[in-house]
Amino acid sequence: MVARGLAEVIPPATLAFFRWSVACIALAPLALPSLRREWPALRRNFRYLVVTALLGVTLFNTLIYLAGRTTDTLNMSLISTCIPAFILLLSRIFLGEALTKARLTGLTAAFCGVLLLVGRGNPATLLAVRPNPGDIWMLLAALLFAAYSILVRRKPKDIGPTALLGASFGLGLLMLLPWTALEVAFGPVPQFSPTVFGSILYIGLGASLAAYWLWSCALEDIGPSQAGLIYYSLPLFSGLEAALLLGEPVAWFHGAAGILILGGIRLATRPSVKAA
Repeated sequence: MVARGLAEVIPPATLAFFRWSVACIALAPLALPSLRREWPALRRNFRYLVVTALLGVTLFNTLIYLAGRTTDTLNMSLISTCIPAFILLLSRIFLGEALTKARLTGLTAAFCGVLLLVGRGNPATLLAVRPNPGDIWMLLAALLFAAYSILVRRKPKDIGPTALLGASFGLGLLMLLPWTALEVAFGPVPQFSPTVFGSILYIGLGASLAAYWLWSCALEDIGPSQAGLIYYSLPLFSGLEAALLLGEPVAWFHGAAGILILGGIRLATRPSVKAA
């Protein structure tokens, strides 16, 4: 929603640059000691760090902001549900994770719940969705984030999570500089206001620092396939927050979608009998 709301206010790379600058400043007191301590390991795995930062920091969020300029929130929400499918596919190819019947059934149920929720119980809403250039950028962003998740899962053992985040944030920010410079030189002047500053602080501290830290922990604990399924809960959380914070009405399809989404995630992440 922030990507869509600021689409006409700040160019995409410039917004991403401010976002990651805030995240880097906030993370620096924690990351600098780890970066100094693990410098030999970071230097040995420099190529890995560059690719990880390029996919997860430089490109992923910037492409979302680019998509928000030519598509709407509904399209972006629908396309974001491709992330779990991409993660499952890449996990099967690169990590050898099995695509069990329970996982595929749960994924399908959760996806149907998302369709019910974003369509507000009316199939005609989904049929009215029309593709546009922003959808292509959003689809590419979803694929890149899936690849980033696989890379984080295959993190070298001699690099800790704090050092990984610090190096990724810093390298990603550096690789954003040329793109940002082009926008500043040839693009429109950003329009700053208290709302814009508040949005940048939110995406820098919340959607970047806190979310990426928690996501890295989830990938390390349960793997990308199971962690990726939680993406289906994003529209559900959005609906709940809209009802609680904005007073938006709650309808039957909210409850039905919630059952499908949470039930699907539970089914897909349930340990098998053999594993148990």
